[in-house]
Amino acid sequence: MKSWQEEFLQEFGAEVNEAEVFEKARTVAAALGFNYCAYGMRTFLPLTRPKIVLLNNYPKEWQCRYQEMKYLSVDPTVVHGRRSRDTVVWTNRLFSDAPQLWSEARSFGLGAGLAQSTVSDNSVGLLTFARGEGQLTESELRFLEPRMRWLVQVTHIAMSRAINAKCGMERRGPLTEREVEVLKWTADGKTSSEISEILHISDNTVNFHIKNAITKLGVANKTAAVVVAAMSGMLFTES
Repeated sequence: MKSWQEEFLQEFGAEVNEAEVFEKARTVAAALGFNYCAYGMRTFLPLTRPKIVLLNNYPKEWQCRYQEMKYLSVDPTVVHGRRSRDTVVWTNRLFSDAPQLWSEARSFGLGAGLAQSTVSDNSVGLLTFARGEGQLTESELRFLEPRMRWLVQVTHIAMSRAINAKCGMERRGPLTEREVEVLKWTADGKTSSEISEILHISDNTVNFHIKNAITKLGVANKTAAVVVAAMSGMLFTES
């Protein structure tokens, strides 16, 4: 049986356009119990006119209102996503500095949600799942957070590729056999300590290979390294 990580990677593996990438993310969101999905990406360059991609299936009236009121500049989920890679959950406290945005969002049927951001060396991406009712429980969050971390990485990389942005895997050198091996075990959910026991090497050596892979692929963390390597076919070659 395939893991959900493998299913995500396979689902987003084909070359597709922006709309198709978003549709795949929306489908996953629906399967996880959220009828709304949003994805935004902002490139770092050029500084004066960075490329911004905004896709969502929110009610059309809310999309227009959000744009009309320039809520993007004060949206606390966006502010959080720029400075932190932690999952953020919609709460009254989160929106305390943007009460009008929060009130209007709920009036359009957007009452509960969570968002997760990721960063590459050329852009930042934010993925949001939302629904009308029902606050997220602790058990839901424990289930959703690891999936959100993976899904935002896969979506961001697929979207970057779809709009012909330069991904790390297009600019960096190839991985060594040992780096590939370590990433494969990481993809299976193994910790550095567990990988060290499996491969009979030290924890420090495992972390050394992970760090090298992260650098070569031009990504921010080991999850992103696994996603980039897998989507580029590096983890499916014979070693």
